[in-house]
Amino acid sequence: MSYHAPEMPIQVDDETGVWTTDALPMLYVPRHFFVNNHMAVENELGAEKYAEALYRAGYKSAYYWCEKEAECHGISGDEIFHHYMKRLSQRGWGLFITEALDIKAGTAKVRLENSAFVYQYGKVNRMVDYMFTGWFSGAIDQIAKSLGYDTRTLSEQTQCAAQDGCDVGYFEVKPVTAESEALWQSLQPDF
Repeated sequence: MSYHAPEMPIQVDDETGVWTTDALPMLYVPRHFFVNNHMAVENELGAEKYAEALYRAGYKSAYYWCEKEAECHGISGDEIFHHYMKRLSQRGWGLFITEALDIKAGTAKVRLENSAFVYQYGKVNRMVDYMFTGWFSGAIDQIAKSLGYDTRTLSEQTQCAAQDGCDVGYFEVKPVTAESEALWQSLQPDF
């Protein structure tokens, strides 16, 4: 195993101690601390209810992140999505590999390797990466809107490395249809 220094810029404010990367303030916490808190909330709410809440929060956060990063770096379109996947990977959540992306059509397929959640949960034969799910739709919907597209999407995890027989996770993004409109409405965050 080899190592390298972080590949993203990190600035620490001398007066406040706030860490910043690009245009946004950041937190640096141990993985076990974050995932243990995640597991505690899951135990209280149940995985399904917690996943719905995280979808909304993740959607909203990804939407905001893509908006701010596009402004900061002067990038647009697919480049924003690829930048997002790169930064997620650089921050230790896992390695996010975009296998397919069509912003205008509202579709994407993302492979996740070395998930921080799978490392902590282990092989529990269920989906444990649900925190990430809303991130993909939030990103694609924001990018689509910035390009003038009337695209609305839903994301789902279709496979998780915590499941028996699986070594990686997969997420798919699809456009909202008449059949999925009610689900989309129920998962929209308050902006």
